Amino acid sequence: MRRLTPAAVLLPLGLLLVLAGNALAATNPAANDAKAAAKPAAWDAEAQAAAAKYLDQREVWWQNWPRAQKDHGTVCVSCHTQVPYALARPALRIPLDEQKPSDPEQAMLNSVLSRVKLGKDAKPFYNDVDNGEGKTVEATNTESVFNALILASYDARAGHLSAPARDAFKAMWANQQQTGPKAGAWVWQNFHYSPWEGDDSEYFGAVMAAVAVATAPDNYRSDPDGLANIVLLRGYLTREAPKQPVENRMLLLWASGKLPGLLTRKEQNAITQEIFDQQQSDGGWSLETLGTFKRRDDSKPVIRSDAYATGLAVLALEESGEGKGTSPVRRGVLWLTANQDRATGRWPAWSVNKDRDPASDIGKFMSDAGSAFAVLALEKSK
Repeated sequence: MRRLTPAAVLLPLGLLLVLAGNALAATNPAANDAKAAAKPAAWDAEAQAAAAKYLDQREVWWQNWPRAQKDHGTVCVSCHTQVPYALARPALRIPLDEQKPSDPEQAMLNSVLSRVKLGKDAKPFYNDVDNGEGKTVEATNTESVFNALILASYDARAGHLSAPARDAFKAMWANQQQTGPKAGAWVWQNFHYSPWEGDDSEYFGAVMAAVAVATAPDNYRSDPDGLANIVLLRGYLTREAPKQPVENRMLLLWASGKLPGLLTRKEQNAITQEIFDQQQSDGGWSLETLGTFKRRDDSKPVIRSDAYATGLAVLALEESGEGKGTSPVRRGVLWLTANQDRATGRWPAWSVNKDRDPASDIGKFMSDAGSAFAVLALEKSK
């Protein structure tokens, strides 16, 4: 047996093990690969660029899909693809050192501006004759909220509320329910597709209106022209909150961080605890556990963490300040960084309505929204 030199005898055991491991890795490429594979994923420039590429590609597909194309060369403002895209894509501009909106972004924005300018001359995305009774009003109301949300979001980055955005808010308020049990809300698009066009989606729409108000620059929330409407909106959101599924209360918690007065600290704490309680063992959240969904094809729901629920949970906890720095948020961020497909830039999410092919374009709708909310959550958590 070879005798150890005095220098070797003096080396600490831990250092000897490190040296031995390095020597093994140097002669074993597989060990190097395993070490690289074990390195935790990060929300870095590569991940951000991949996310931007996916979001842009999906927006281009949406704009060119025949069913999404509408009159006057405009495009449907979809709950699952275009609205999340409009909220998330600008958030990547600074990290990626982009000087202006991407081409798909600008095309999306031009479509919204065109429809706001057209006003009542723009045909509703859906109508009573072709799509069933009540669909004209539903489509008109839903679009008015989304137009205001998108334009307010872009104007917030410019620092000034534009004339088209003010017009969009006027249209939104004109469609708001003024009296009755739903005063403050909007008759919302309902094709019985959860979570954005289902029986519980009216509340989602009202939250989106609140986010639009909170996001708008020039202190729009105090503007006399919309003050009475904002009071109605606040009243509806707080009055109906206890009746909502966790997913909608999660949305409310997100909005409460942007628009003070929606929730008391006690109410924020209660929703925060609900969100904590729904966290899965892998650190993510599953939309299936956050509401009562009726699957239209009678397929069996699968409880698994998804990007929409996880992104929304982390964003709500961060935005409200209630979960900032907590272990659930840290674990949620780790789930998001670990579950992005770097090859496509996409995060996984699945329909709560049908068992769809996740590789199909329609099957990607939930991933479109999930990827956008993942971006918003990760940017907020930095």
